[in-house]
Amino acid sequence: MRIYNRLAVLRAERGLTRQELAGAVNVNYQTIGFLERGDYGPSLALAFALSEFFGVPIEAIFSPRPFEPLKAWPAAGSGP
Repeated sequence: MRIYNRLAVLRAERGLTRQELAGAVNVNYQTIGFLERGDYGPSLALAFALSEFFGVPIEAIFSPRPFEPLKAWPAAGSGP
């Protein structure tokens, strides 16, 4: 099963390098690259570490289905 993720987006929003993120969650920087490219699925422990580091639920980072682009979401405050 392929696991999709938003790691590159989260990392870019916070101005982090792969090396910095890797150090924060105690993995090799190449692991971050493999995750971002979808070449590697995270262990449960790593998924929790990334979730805690970014302060978002695991489901906001990883999904078994491709994420929709954020621009496809309705704007905040726009409703019926």
